[in-house]
Amino acid sequence: MSAELKRTLSPLMVWGLGVGYVISGNYFGWNLGLEKGGTLGMAIALFFIIVLYVTFTFSYTELACAIPKSGGAFDYAKRALGDNIGFIAGMAQNIEFIFAPPAIAFALGSYFNIFFPAIPVVVIAIIAYIVFFLLNVAGVKVAAVFELGVTSLAVAAVFLFCGITFQHFEFSHLTQNAFPHGWDGVFAAVPFAIWFFLGIEGVANLAEETINPKRTILLGFGSAIFTLVVLCLLTFTSSIGIAGWEAIVFKPDGTTSDSPLPLAMAHIVGEGNWLYQLLITVGLFGLVASFHGLMLAAGRSTMEFGRAGYAPAILGNVHARFQTPANALLLNMLIGIVALLTGKTGEIITISVFGALTLYIISMISLLRLRKTEPNLARPFRVPAFPYFPILALAIASFSFVAMAVYNLRLVLIYFVILALSFALFTLKKKK
Repeated sequence: MSAELKRTLSPLMVWGLGVGYVISGNYFGWNLGLEKGGTLGMAIALFFIIVLYVTFTFSYTELACAIPKSGGAFDYAKRALGDNIGFIAGMAQNIEFIFAPPAIAFALGSYFNIFFPAIPVVVIAIIAYIVFFLLNVAGVKVAAVFELGVTSLAVAAVFLFCGITFQHFEFSHLTQNAFPHGWDGVFAAVPFAIWFFLGIEGVANLAEETINPKRTILLGFGSAIFTLVVLCLLTFTSSIGIAGWEAIVFKPDGTTSDSPLPLAMAHIVGEGNWLYQLLITVGLFGLVASFHGLMLAAGRSTMEFGRAGYAPAILGNVHARFQTPANALLLNMLIGIVALLTGKTGEIITISVFGALTLYIISMISLLRLRKTEPNLARPFRVPAFPYFPILALAIASFSFVAMAVYNLRLVLIYFVILALSFALFTLKKKK
């Protein structure tokens, strides 16, 4: 085993990975926020979350270009705020990247179960974990080329969907029962708005594997967030504009569905039409892209924990032949499978969002701190409108964390218990 990662990623590959981490958010899950807030409540939440991610992405890009290491937020916080806060940032990052894939794996299993009903959903999900674990071990360039391909197909399918649905769009559908639960609905819709963008920060964890990291990260990160904002706005308006928000939340039998695009398409062409079947099939690539991409980012985050001595050193090793973090990928897969077996995928993804928001908060504080403590640090890219961008991102992320905690008290307690126990173990290890 060695400790060096191989530099093979171009800006286009980084774009593919950045969009790929997130693209499944357009295909499933976000519409459940409409049940909480209606069109207007979800739109208000989405407005602030878009502002959060745009300001955060520009700010995070400065950190990624100045400190191009695979630990991402962990490395930035450790340098700016010390070992203890660095550990918390790294642990929050691990929670986000490790706990999001089980929910996507379950969605993959549910999809394939339609075609292979004799195979249980969980079994299919575990097989997916094993297949993509092997693909990630095989090499980052192989993984990135695969990710670019499936991401491109998933993006094309969203544009195809919008091209069809906008022909039947009616503005009046956006206004019907638009604010059913008032401002409470806005706060409750926040995690579903975040789901549109969750994971984009994983781009920073690829810094050690990019060709000319400072330029590549800037181009890849910037183009990825622009693409995702456009896709989010198109998906939101085109799908609701078909028949109102209830039509893409509730199935004909009255039960809820987390797959809004097929529900919208069925209103236009019916479930037997080839366009409907095409959307369902290509939509699978969106799930694959996010599942595979988040596994890749999680491996880099866990590996950096091992390299820094915050976790067993074996996790910091890189495979001698493939130059990938095989041990870290294996551990993450095993944790993900255990989480998957609990069957609590919705709760798991909420805990993952708590990890993401913690990462955003600490990262913005780190950026502000480094500007004061290391003014001469080489910064190939500087966030525009400093300090307003990072302060705005910090404020929205903090408010979102509080809003989510109010509506998910049990889950935020579980999240804090995970952080507290891991920090206690880290403290004991430091003393020894």
